[in-house]
Amino acid sequence: MPMPARSPTPPPHLSLNTSSRGTPTAIPNKHIPVCSPGGLPATPPASPPRQDSLIETSSITYPPDTYCSAYSDDPPVYTITADRMAEALEHIATQPLPNPEQVFPWMHGLHAENQIQLAFFSSRRRSVRKVPRCIRSITIVKTGGNLSASKLKGAIAPEEILDSTSDDPTFIECDPKDGFSVRNFQIQACKLAMVSDIIVYGDHKAHPNETIALAHKISKAQRQYEARNGFPRCLFNTFMLSDSFKVVQEKYPKLIAIDSTGGMTGNIVDFFYWERYEMCEMSKASEISKNVFLGPTPDPSLHSECQGEEAYDMFIEATDLAHVPESRSLRALRMGLEKIQRKAALHMEFPSSGSIMPPTWSHGEVDGLMEMCKWIYELANPHEVKRSKRRRDDDDEAIEMDDIATPRKFLIHCTDGYTETTLLALAYFMYAEGVPVHDAWIQMHRDKSRNFFAYPSDVALLTAIQPRILQESPRFNESVFNLPEPHWLSKIDGSLPSRILPYMYLGNLGHANNPELLRELGITRILSVGESLSWPEDVTKKLNWPSDKFLMIDRVQDNGVDPLWAEFERCLKFIEAGKQDGGATLVHCRVGVSRSATICIAEVMNELGLSFPRAYCFVRARRLNVIIQPHLRFTYELLKWEEYQRQRRNETLRRELEWSTVAREIALMNKPYSR
Repeated sequence: MPMPARSPTPPPHLSLNTSSRGTPTAIPNKHIPVCSPGGLPATPPASPPRQDSLIETSSITYPPDTYCSAYSDDPPVYTITADRMAEALEHIATQPLPNPEQVFPWMHGLHAENQIQLAFFSSRRRSVRKVPRCIRSITIVKTGGNLSASKLKGAIAPEEILDSTSDDPTFIECDPKDGFSVRNFQIQACKLAMVSDIIVYGDHKAHPNETIALAHKISKAQRQYEARNGFPRCLFNTFMLSDSFKVVQEKYPKLIAIDSTGGMTGNIVDFFYWERYEMCEMSKASEISKNVFLGPTPDPSLHSECQGEEAYDMFIEATDLAHVPESRSLRALRMGLEKIQRKAALHMEFPSSGSIMPPTWSHGEVDGLMEMCKWIYELANPHEVKRSKRRRDDDDEAIEMDDIATPRKFLIHCTDGYTETTLLALAYFMYAEGVPVHDAWIQMHRDKSRNFFAYPSDVALLTAIQPRILQESPRFNESVFNLPEPHWLSKIDGSLPSRILPYMYLGNLGHANNPELLRELGITRILSVGESLSWPEDVTKKLNWPSDKFLMIDRVQDNGVDPLWAEFERCLKFIEAGKQDGGATLVHCRVGVSRSATICIAEVMNELGLSFPRAYCFVRARRLNVIIQPHLRFTYELLKWEEYQRQRRNETLRRELEWSTVAREIALMNKPYSR
């Protein structure tokens, strides 16, 4: 997709080393859930057996003097041309990554003083803290560290790898000194830089002496790191790019992430952009009832299919700052719509989901919600309203067709297209279609193909005022009051399982233990990753699910040790069988963000042929308010899965992004949500 001609995200001030005040505004209502490893066992699990031969990454920048010229001997620094750099980066991208067993748990971060982390990993084998000799990478560092313009693919700032507090040039001690984590994405760029040939470059604003000084610092840090770890001298080296950024931009545009003017080129996968693009694609506006649409706030620069002012007569934005509109405001807006021929749509606001809280909601708030639903319906369906008035009018006064107003189109919208709008959208759907809350919930998702999130307070409110909504509905039918409330409604916390593909859902253990809800959604298979179901016996007998519709992947904890790679094929065959049967599969673990998300990403890569970065953003956007969190090892296994996918399709191995860049981007995406 073409990238918008605007400044990149994240903003230039966002880096892995900034404080929380330097982060951009997070996407509303998203949060990072807690993913417990299930407790640290007294005896850590054994390493899984190696299934493949050892892999060692090769590089064409070693030995350095083969194609590059020496600039200085003490410290050793070399120059590299744009041609040679492009060739070296291409070579690295086509090299298979070492197998996970070769680089983990070293990549988790094993600081000598971190007793918790060491107790879990190091007792598995004594050599665990040693730097793997099989891995070799290339790191690009920009002089000055301003990555908001003239950014090469994968470039990082000097402060991300060099310790500014040390008198002698040295790398940052990036392994965490305390705590236990298997999601240390923020340290990977630095860890990989220590086992990299490092290329330093500057843009037109950087003085050559600055680049030379930075290259000398990095080379000295490499010598210190080599001595500390017993490496041969100059196993990894520092290079300065001898060509200007302008030359690289002209000769190798596919290596340019951000051009010299600060514009995103679209040649390099940008996680921030793709998450928002996939979110917009997933929640793009659609009609939920006649002339009433639901979707995200239109942004044509982000998605080409977004329709703007010309497509609607009224935009209703759901926001936390809004109040329930008064009757006189609605009358004024009605007059504006009926009497004035406008080229641009009118705009108004309405309180967002979760803002009308039980049990303290006022009659005025409920009255306002009902008046809002009636107001929208009458303007969206003037012909039906007129016919209804004629049938109720005893005098049967003649109504001229000219008196019937033109139907008006409404867009109920919010930033993400599914969170803040849910209360108003569900209430209106119940009112316009005359259906109870549980039917509205299912029909909006299943029949109208809307993915949405609602707060528990929305469920409580709509359930409490359901009789009034249905009685005032233009499609009032007394039979709806005789329908019993389904058991599954009381068990949901506001969220449905996340529809990733039409035949695959991603959810948590609570979703998996709500079989009546799964049946309503058309889910006929359950894939449990490391977590067992606990259905009541009477429910099991009543639903009579065949045993071949369940698959349990056992002995896989979210601990950074247990692999999932070996289970990918079995899981995907199970999901494919459900697709062929015309049903859908729920993939779940405990929280629905790590183990099960990993399986879903693997299926998206397999089904849609996407690279890992794009598949990750695809699933992340569709998990709605919960941020997926596959840990380091699972993420690495998915990059290896990408290699296998290319091999199976007889394609040349070539990664879009390297491991260090993938990890760095994920860390930056999660930083606004970290506490």
